[in-house]
Amino acid sequence: MAFYQLIKTQKIPATMAEVWDFMSSPMNLKDITPAYMNFTVTNNSGKGKMYPGMIITYKVSPLLGIPLNWMTEITHVREMEYFVDEQRSGPYNIWHHQHKIESIEGGVLMTDIVTYAPPLGILGAIANCLFIRRQLESIFEFRRQAVDKKFGTF
Repeated sequence: MAFYQLIKTQKIPATMAEVWDFMSSPMNLKDITPAYMNFTVTNNSGKGKMYPGMIITYKVSPLLGIPLNWMTEITHVREMEYFVDEQRSGPYNIWHHQHKIESIEGGVLMTDIVTYAPPLGILGAIANCLFIRRQLESIFEFRRQAVDKKFGTF
C-alpha cells in the first residue's frame, strides 16, 4: 500500500481564537469545501465544540457526482493548537489529517498535514498520480481562498 502526504500552510491575519473557533467547528466544513463535492454533515455530533472521540459523518461526492458516506473521528485535540481527524469509514484506506495553528507576527500560521493511502493497491497509486493528488490540491486551494475571503489576506 502506497502512502502519500500533502502539507499546506496559510498565513491568516486574525487572532488564534478567531481561527480556532472557525476551523474547529465541523459545521464550517461545508464553507471551505468546493460545491461540486456536495459536502453535507449527516449527524448531530458534528455540531458544537470538537472533542476527542467525536464522530462526524458526511456525504461527499468526490468523483463523478457519486455520493459516498465518510466517517471521521476526532482523535486528538489540544485547544488553540491542533486537532486530528482520522477516517473510520470512507473513500481512503488511510486518512489522517492534522490541523495545526500557531501564533505569528500579525496573525496565525495554519498548517494542514494530510497522510493518506488510496484504496485498491497499485490501482489506487495510479489513480493518485492521475487525479487524486490533483483533486486534493484543488480542494485545499479552494479552502485557502475561502479562508482568505473570511479573514482577509496576509
